[in-house]
Amino acid sequence: MQQSEYKPYRYLGMITVLYVAMQLISDVTAGKIINLCGFPVSVTVLYFPITYIFADILTEVYGYACGRRVLWTVLACSILAGLCYQLVVWLPPADGFAANDAYIAVFGQVPRILFGGWIAVFAGEILNDFVLAKMKVASNGKHLWMRLIGSTVLGQFVNTSLFYAIALLGVLPTQLLISSILSGWGIKVLVEILLIPVTYWVVKRLKAVEHEDYFDRQTNFNPFLINH
Repeated sequence: MQQSEYKPYRYLGMITVLYVAMQLISDVTAGKIINLCGFPVSVTVLYFPITYIFADILTEVYGYACGRRVLWTVLACSILAGLCYQLVVWLPPADGFAANDAYIAVFGQVPRILFGGWIAVFAGEILNDFVLAKMKVASNGKHLWMRLIGSTVLGQFVNTSLFYAIALLGVLPTQLLISSILSGWGIKVLVEILLIPVTYWVVKRLKAVEHEDYFDRQTNFNPFLINH
């Protein structure tokens, strides 16, 4: 099936907005480490995997190029938000405003976390999309569950490793950092596996409603292209 740059899609805009929202939420909460089943992990392991579900849906239904464009949109929004967070920290508070230290405590740590997040999100999710698209062509569209798990295992490992290494190296002891990477990776993969029935249902519905089931047989997989 041929994909048109100008083909009107009913739900692409909604998926993009939700994708952006989950990324921005993750940006400002990723620095909080919680204890989950005895493992120290970023609180975002509970909901960040949803962004990978969005990426899977976009690539599976609309194709790699569409997923890549949305990913660049997500990154642009995250960068804009990050600059605004720093403006909030930099601007002096008005007389009588007593909560400034709280804003600084939360948003002041964001630059390193945001930078780590940007690198990790781009590398992990573009790899996830690439693997999913290639596996779809190789399997002729069969075994969606295998494609979802395979792309997630690789993409989430790269994402988690890069994020913790960039954002939290030197903040956490080395042993704790390594255990956080492994436990965070495992939990993210587990969350996505548990949500596979939901992903299946959404993908099936979207393919029917959008009249699209794109195969990336002639796609340019350059990750730095935006409008192709």
